[in-house]
Amino acid sequence: MTHEAILVAHGSPADPFSQEAAMKALAVRVAMWLPGWRIRGATLAQAGALEAAVSQLTAPLIYPFFMAEGWFTRTNLPRRLAEAGGGALVQLLPFGTDPALIGLMASAAKRAAATNGILLAAHGSKVSKTSSETTYAMVESLLQLGFAPVKAGFVEEAPFLADVARELPNVTCLPFFALRAGHVVQDIPEALEAAGFQGQTLPPIGEDIGVAQLIAAALLRFEDHKSTP
Repeated sequence: MTHEAILVAHGSPADPFSQEAAMKALAVRVAMWLPGWRIRGATLAQAGALEAAVSQLTAPLIYPFFMAEGWFTRTNLPRRLAEAGGGALVQLLPFGTDPALIGLMASAAKRAAATNGILLAAHGSKVSKTSSETTYAMVESLLQLGFAPVKAGFVEEAPFLADVARELPNVTCLPFFALRAGHVVQDIPEALEAAGFQGQTLPPIGEDIGVAQLIAAALLRFEDHKSTP
């Protein structure tokens, strides 16, 4: 039996091609940890990309490369899959909710020598609490690991990133994002500059070197659980 999976991210409507390329590259890296698997990467923003990936595979697992559950993972992605003829496909929990992610976050902070504290730059939402709840759960996990202070600042809800950055001008900023899209390349730098932030800003956690292995492990766990009597 051939195992299959599609890694799906939101992507960037303003620049769909670079994000699509990033997801295809991530799929290649995940496949290196899963010999014999067929892995595809796609974004919702790139027209026809998800549909093409579904058509290339038989019954792939769907891995949402999102930071939290929300409208896109609960409503939009299932609808798009159904329209592509993959309505019965199994969808895993999003990347940002994986308990193993705290290990990558801690490792990234340690590599950056973030002994002065951490500012989690996150998306947030004006309509859903799941984004902030996932972020605050990560804040609590980092605090339990001994990092301090650790606070979250959001792009789309209070407390806004610029306001929190003014309180913590010299800590390490770690973007709690999957891809290097508009919020990471524009909104976060602008907010930090407006706040006079002097600390180090790391790449988004979705670019961490350990992400491919984390995703591979999540896919394997699901298959192992499914095959267990």
